[in-house]
Order: sequence, then C-alpha cells, then structure tokens
Amino acid sequence: MSHISYDIVIVGGGSAGSALAASVKKRAPSLTIAIIEPSDKHYYQPAWTLVGAGEFDVNKTVRPMAEAIPDGITWLQAAVTEFQPTEKQVVTDKLGTIQYTQLVVAAGLKLNWEGIKGLTETLGKNGVTSNYRFDLAPYTWQLVQQLESGEAIFTQPPMPIKCAGAPQKALYLSCAEWQGKNRLGHIKASFYSSTPALFGVKEYVEPLMQYIRRYKVNLNLNSTLVEVDGPAKTAWFNVKDADGNVTRISKPFDLLHVVPPQTALDFLKQSPLVNADGWVEVDQHSLQHVRYPEVFGVGDCTSTPNAKTAAAARKQVVIAAENLLAQREGKALPSRYDGYGSCPLTVEKGKIILAEFGYGGKIVPTFPWDSTKPRRSAWLLKKYVLPWLYWNLMLKGREWLARCGACG
Repeated sequence: MSHISYDIVIVGGGSAGSALAASVKKRAPSLTIAIIEPSDKHYYQPAWTLVGAGEFDVNKTVRPMAEAIPDGITWLQAAVTEFQPTEKQVVTDKLGTIQYTQLVVAAGLKLNWEGIKGLTETLGKNGVTSNYRFDLAPYTWQLVQQLESGEAIFTQPPMPIKCAGAPQKALYLSCAEWQGKNRLGHIKASFYSSTPALFGVKEYVEPLMQYIRRYKVNLNLNSTLVEVDGPAKTAWFNVKDADGNVTRISKPFDLLHVVPPQTALDFLKQSPLVNADGWVEVDQHSLQHVRYPEVFGVGDCTSTPNAKTAAAARKQVVIAAENLLAQREGKALPSRYDGYGSCPLTVEKGKIILAEFGYGGKIVPTFPWDSTKPRRSAWLLKKYVLPWLYWNLMLKGREWLARCGACG
C-alpha cells in the first residue's frame, strides 16, 4: 500500500488535526484529505481538570477516533516515521509512503513522564496522581476525597506545557473541596512551579494570588520537581535563587499532583521540519512553514509562542484552513493568527477566571466583561457549553466563536 496520494495530508487526529480537516473540507469539499493517526481513541482533555474535582464524568471525555474524524475525511490508522518534505511525502509504519500536495502537522506534544526520576513507577498509587492522564484524573478525585490531613503538593514544570493554567486548576479545586469540608486547616497545600511568576500574563496574577492567600497555599516559584519516591512519600525539587544558584530540597507529601515536563515528539525532532528545540517551525501569524511553503502547522507541536490550549487550536485551524487554500491557488495568504489562547482558571467550585490573551500577553476578551474577575457564567461555559461545542461544532467544521475566542 505504498505511494497513496492525497491533496492534503494531516499528521495527527487530535483537536487541531480533526478540526482543521473539518474546516478545510467545509471550504473545499472536492479535495481529498487524509488524517494519519495511530490512536483508536480521541480525548477531550480540557475536562480532565473537572474530572479530578468530581465535576465531570471521565467516560464523557473519550470517544472512538472514528467518531471524531470528520465526514468525508480518510483516516489512515498508522504512525508517521519520517518526513520527506522535498519529495512531498511522509513515511508511515504500516501504510508505506503517503504523498501529498499540502501537509499539515498537528501532532501535539510529548508528556515526558520519564523526565522526573521515579515518577513512572509510582503514578496512580502512593498518593501520586496527575490530571494530565485520562486514567489518573479519577484517582486525583479519589485522593482529594480521602485526604483529611497532611501535606498536599501540586507541581508545574518548565514551559512550554499544554494549558499552563491546569497545574493551578488542580490546586484551587482541591483546596475548594477541602475548605468546603472544613479540612483545609488540617491540610497544608503547597504549589511548586518552575516559573518565576504565578501566571504569565501580569493582569491575572493578583486575582490568582487572592486565591493563593484564601486557601493559605505555600507558594514556591522557580522550583522544579526532579524526583519522586512514592513508597517513601518524598519529592525532591531543584530551587533556583535570584542569582541563578540551584539547591536541591526534599519535601514529604501525602498527596502529590504532578504535571510532567513536556517536549516535542521524538519523531518530529528528527525531521527537517523543526527548529532547534524540536517544534515545527512556522510563521507565528500565517502558520505556514518557514522553509516549505506547502507545509503548515497547527496546535501544540508548532513553534508559535502562544499558550498551548484547545482554544488556541480552535482559532488556529481557521487561519490555517484559509491560508493553505490560498497557498494552493497561488494567492497571498489572507489570515493572521494573533496568538490567541484561553485558560479558564477554575479558582473555586462554580467560578472561573476566564483568562484570554494573545501574543505579548495582550488581553483579548471574547465577552464584554472584566476577564480578571471570577464568574459563575464562565464556569457554566467550561462545564456545559464548551464540551458540547467541541464535539458538535469544532470537530464538524462549524466555527462558532472561532474567530473571536473562548474555548479551552
């Protein structure tokens, strides 16, 4: 089955890849489009934070990949092993060589669980969990319910990561649960973040700090989790001081919520499409590859300096769809991506600070309100509206709110 050819080949059937396929097919129904994706499941990952707080059914965050692939799109269930952009083809593990006129890379990123010593051996037991995995988010909720006293530690690795607010979401929702059960006085919550600031957009820092104080969280910045001993209930951190000196400290825990370090995927790192850090090298506004004009990139795998969120992917797919169709016809690329990303920060049960921002940390709100204020309406949006919108609109090429924002 070698040398199959398509007008457009999309590598990756996650949020960005499937949504892009739907958007292009809607605009140009006659084109032959294939998605290369090895997984047989498709996940709605933004809800896993709510799963870890007992607010969402984990089984409603997964569907068969066949249901997520848009109508009229060919699903090639295989993995890409090599990119050959000068020949306009990719090599797969099961289907041989696939040729294309245009290529879109939407492969996501790698959760590097092995990047923290001892972590993989203890995940899902010994009080060690993560909302970044489908099978572990329910364990987070189990631990939160069971903990009545002791040390609860929440971590954030170095950037870039997908949904930079998610590490804090786990912290706030757990603390809200404990506060509601009058346990917070017996449970000491700590947040250890590799970043130098609580959040990357300055306007949201003080509103979030109010919750840090409300929940009496022990906040530790410039602190990176490097090792875990689950049976000994001990975590080690590298802490950097103002002069750049690094000290290693150990901390005991009863609950440890870990967000793993995240990197570019191995098969992409070895390709000619990436920059020195392994990210697909595209123009940050057009999403067109800087060296191969028939190649575009969307979602978490690209070099664009935006927040890696489902909201960003939702906006990017419209830009990429319009631009790749223009490129196909030899026209100037009409659309520009402004770096939009959204992070619905679940600061308590029933309230969210809906952080929305573009390149340079510029606030770009979708709705006519002060986005630094926690709101009930934003909670309803995240819990009820956005999952429905994702499955029924975004993956179907219906681009409601895609030009102006909120989804993540």
